[in-house]
Amino acid sequence: MNREIQNLHNVWLNTKSSEITELPQISFNNLTNSIINTGPFYYYIIDFYDMSLSNISPTIYEIHGFNPDTVIFNDILNAIHPDDLNFVINAEKAMEDFFYKNLGINKLLKYKMSYSFRMRLKNDKYALINHQALILTMDSNGKPGKSLNIHTNIDHLSNLNTYKMSLIGLNGEPSYLNLSLDKENQDLREFSKREIDIIKLISNGQNNNQIAENLFISPFTVKKHRKNILAKSDSKNTTQLIKNCILRGLI
Repeated sequence: MNREIQNLHNVWLNTKSSEITELPQISFNNLTNSIINTGPFYYYIIDFYDMSLSNISPTIYEIHGFNPDTVIFNDILNAIHPDDLNFVINAEKAMEDFFYKNLGINKLLKYKMSYSFRMRLKNDKYALINHQALILTMDSNGKPGKSLNIHTNIDHLSNLNTYKMSLIGLNGEPSYLNLSLDKENQDLREFSKREIDIIKLISNGQNNNQIAENLFISPFTVKKHRKNILAKSDSKNTTQLIKNCILRGLI
């Protein structure tokens, strides 16, 4: 194991589960369909108790050439571009810190974590991959147990990494996009549930009047929300908004 991969394991060492946790009754097809990005993807569950993998989707072979029956976690970690490993280490640290200082560790089950990095593909070329993690279980000490990780090839959308992270709120929780790893200059751009609803309706091709009718608000209110959404997402227009939100795992 090289030093960078060991450093990544060390990040999880302090927060990993101290006991085996049981998976809830979930449908993986429904769950992954609800949170993945557009593009080729695979998923797996990582158990932080012993770093073992389960429920590995067969498409991991199509993307990385890994046999889903024999692949281990370090195989996946070793596919990360060497120049992006430090970012991944710092992103994992920053996610943990953000929860402890801003949201509370009890909110872990209510958020999807997302950031991107380059990974080596089956053809030995590198592509930008969006990483999404959804904590499924926590142990009796409030530490992460199992996590559903989804990796989507988004190289067709962008091959330039922003080196930012996002926290997508579930079940009405606010979302935070484009978070910098620099705590001193971290700009907390909070997206409300209403704003997220509007973004999703925009991505479905609805205009202001249609969105207003669906959400039982006025077209003027929708227009005001759209203006705020564009500013928060660093987008100049709707097309760029949709692209940015896909890249950050919001839709």
